[in-house]
Amino acid sequence: QRYNRNLSDKFFVCDVWMQDEMKNRRAGILAALGACCMWGVLPLYWKLLQSVPADEILAQRMCWSFVFMLCVLLALGRGRGFLADCRALWRDKKRGAMLLLASLLISVNWLTYIWAVNHDHIIETSIGYYINPLMSVLLGMVVFHERLVPGKKLSILLAGIGILVMTWQFGQLPWIAVLLASSFAVYGAVKKLLGLDPVVSITLETLLMLPLSFLYLGYLGQSGQSHFGSSLFVTVCIVGTGAVTATPLMLFSRGANLLPLNVLGFCQYIAPTIALGIGIFVFHEPFSWTHGISFGFIWIALVIFSFAEKFSAPVDRPDEVLRDEN
Repeated sequence: QRYNRNLSDKFFVCDVWMQDEMKNRRAGILAALGACCMWGVLPLYWKLLQSVPADEILAQRMCWSFVFMLCVLLALGRGRGFLADCRALWRDKKRGAMLLLASLLISVNWLTYIWAVNHDHIIETSIGYYINPLMSVLLGMVVFHERLVPGKKLSILLAGIGILVMTWQFGQLPWIAVLLASSFAVYGAVKKLLGLDPVVSITLETLLMLPLSFLYLGYLGQSGQSHFGSSLFVTVCIVGTGAVTATPLMLFSRGANLLPLNVLGFCQYIAPTIALGIGIFVFHEPFSWTHGISFGFIWIALVIFSFAEKFSAPVDRPDEVLRDEN
């Protein structure tokens, strides 16, 4: 009887763990999907600021993102926790350096993306973000030793074929795509290693870039090149960069903390697909039959990956729970 009771307790622990795991997985997927959909329509916003140079938009984006995130922290009553995290990172030089690296990576990514969108390279940005999940999967396997079931491996192969077909059409290295993909994939891996609260992490990342942003904006103001205040519409759009930047990043950070990189990476195919549609149908960028074939490969890969994820169940952690209970 005692044995049966112990066995029942063990299965109860496993059941609770599985429910928590599934709840976290659903929350992570919803967060990642929300972030990627917002990123997908972001070219429409940057086009509103096409008259403003990309470097000025980036500097303003850093400042207003920090202001927005600071307001979020204060509204949540987490100001003291934020200061505590700042002190902890100051003492832990290794994690502080990783946070600085994340700030630099996202700065490079933002600058490249804004410049590309406002110079009519939206389709090339979509290629970059199609490549990015493959790099995320690679980092997940190499850095975090994440395993892939055969269905996921097949989906990665098909997506890779689609991306290669798209890249081949350029006839040269698509530097925009490569830079966007590599910077954001490494950024995601660094964020996962840091494991910081999403709100705190984004606030700190923008805070670290504030000194350079202020210096550059001050220079633009002194030289009469600043676009802030040039018109009400432009000024409102510049201020709005804080919300449109921080909101999807918060969602992505939450997804990065709850999902393995291979799942998180594949969710990001949604953003380039939306951007690809915007580039073709809204801004009429050239779209050839080669793009269509590549697009088909990627969506077939996405369907296969989704089924593989649905029918694959975690098998390691419940055993660990049972061993711990023994």
